[in-house]
Amino acid sequence: MTGLTLTALHATHGRSPVLDGIDLTVEDGDLACILGPSGCGKSTLLRVVAGFHPAAAGQVVLHGRVLDDGRRRLPAERRNIGLVPQDGALFPHLTVAANIGFGLPRAQRRERVGELLELVGLGGLGERRPHQLSGGQQQRVALARALAPRPGLLLLDEPFAALDAALRAELRREVAATLRQAGTTAILVTHDQDEALSFADTVAVLRDGRIAQAGTPDTLYHRPADASVARVLGEANLVPAELTGARARTAFGTLPVATTAPTSRRGLALLRPRQLRLTADPAPGAVRARVLGSDFRGHDHRIELRPEGTGLPDTLIAYSELPWGPGEAYVGAAGPVHVVPEAAGSA
Repeated sequence: MTGLTLTALHATHGRSPVLDGIDLTVEDGDLACILGPSGCGKSTLLRVVAGFHPAAAGQVVLHGRVLDDGRRRLPAERRNIGLVPQDGALFPHLTVAANIGFGLPRAQRRERVGELLELVGLGGLGERRPHQLSGGQQQRVALARALAPRPGLLLLDEPFAALDAALRAELRREVAATLRQAGTTAILVTHDQDEALSFADTVAVLRDGRIAQAGTPDTLYHRPADASVARVLGEANLVPAELTGARARTAFGTLPVATTAPTSRRGLALLRPRQLRLTADPAPGAVRARVLGSDFRGHDHRIELRPEGTGLPDTLIAYSELPWGPGEAYVGAAGPVHVVPEAAGSA
């Protein structure tokens, strides 16, 4: 069953267009993510779905009910949509239990609040105030409060942004598990590709008010539609390639092609940093490069390189288990590769 459907959705701020023909479907019970940089229209899209901003044209449909068609708009309070804001927005003078039960009919509060406290892992903390909780616990309370009225759709507006990296990853996993357990359809808005890839069933990359590509995390990471999407989903080395059947001729030699997006014989071969191999001595298909820097990241080293010769970008990024100091190295590549169009969307 389809949960949320956006069709040819447009929105403006005054006379300035912000959303330019958004088409997106989120199946009932799925977790979706809108991914993109600041200013691409993510927050406006969230506000249009929630009912805080009008659509200029197009449709917002939730479980078969039209919420906005550019002419008639259902008020936010009648949409059965929950929202978890970035800062949690808890009432500081109320207990955790009172925050979660706020707005529920009195007869339902005790049972529903107890159920949600257990669901979000805060059993026994109902009488505490928000200031007595950690940042992660406060966001769990905000999640529980949003789930309390059993919304048909839950919107999460970068709810992990203010947390430190380790807590952010832990809470992200917990929230995803909680939503799946509750069977809630949800949309997360973020600019963090790790967050998008690990959280969602469907990721939609938003660029300049349009969805550049939507699909599973695996599809977008390994088979992006263009160079821009490739970069949004993680560090990418994009190397000019000439296609001949299922092979791509590059500066690294001829590499097998897994999938291809271009219709011409030329394109850009996508090489993720883990596909590059560094050696101290020349090897078949390797190019000479200068190591510009090496950053230790615990599990590996991120190596920045300046390749010599033509047919390669100015800078290459490789991940290596071993450290590399400044100096000369040789870089080879391992296929198969995905090839994206040479020009469109590559900026």
